[in-house]
Amino acid sequence: MLVNMKFEGRDLISINDLSRDEIEHILDVASKMEGIKSPLLEGKILANMFYEPSTRTRLSFESAMLRLGGGVIGFSETRTTSLAKGESLEDTVRVIEGYADIAVIRNWEQGCAQVCADCAHIPIINAGDGSGEHPTQALLDMYTIRKEKGKIDGMTVAMCGDLKYGRTVHSLIRALSLYDVRVKLVSPKGLEMPRAELKAVGKDIEISEHHDFNDIIKEIDILYATRIQKERFEDPAEGEKAGIAYRIGLDLLKQGKDELIVMHPLPRVDEIEKEVDSTTRAFYFQQSQNGVFTRMAILSLLLGKVK
Repeated sequence: MLVNMKFEGRDLISINDLSRDEIEHILDVASKMEGIKSPLLEGKILANMFYEPSTRTRLSFESAMLRLGGGVIGFSETRTTSLAKGESLEDTVRVIEGYADIAVIRNWEQGCAQVCADCAHIPIINAGDGSGEHPTQALLDMYTIRKEKGKIDGMTVAMCGDLKYGRTVHSLIRALSLYDVRVKLVSPKGLEMPRAELKAVGKDIEISEHHDFNDIIKEIDILYATRIQKERFEDPAEGEKAGIAYRIGLDLLKQGKDELIVMHPLPRVDEIEKEVDSTTRAFYFQQSQNGVFTRMAILSLLLGKVK
């Protein structure tokens, strides 16, 4: 563990902001948050600034803050804000910091969270910036892997679906690159992981790319699914075809290890068949619940109430 590790007052914009030791510390704190309600953040206010739709991220941050005795303000659609009148993001953040002690932002524009952090004097947390990153999702994913597998080192993780635009996998592969793991990337042609992401982590992690589940299903410990974004295809028929080809069902999972688990950042459309939900392989709903504990840890650390 790093000596004099300091979180208080920091922003969380990218997984690159964290070392492996810092990630492990966040996961350790999250494990202590399971099932508790505490006045730890009493008197503190969280501002949720959601310019894009969200269910899990927004509500889990609210739940995390309320479980720790704090308060929550914010918005969840742009038409109810002064953005509709032409107010800039920077001006909105400067106003919000007068009302809250910490802020979470989701926006459709990549880099927007860093813009907020550059002009704010309170901690800013990136809850998704376009097709960029989603660092708190990666942290709850890592927490789920460690909790269910007992470790992260030594795992073989397959990420499948839309790896080009999926911000959750962009953050997750960066986090995994700090560990001794193998990553299998499975996607339709045209939706592969961006070359820039692979270049950034390629020297630190064993990665292989595939277009067929049959290439990897017998080797993996974790299957991390994401939605095939059919709207990205020029030909709608090709998008529909890809959605069917990359659908995860019982027949596919029977070919894998007995201890293989399936994760998904949600929302799910039809990429995981409903029959999988009742099996011991399905961990996506537990994963979502783990987001509360992980975000309780993040809020407590950035507000200096936990060391």
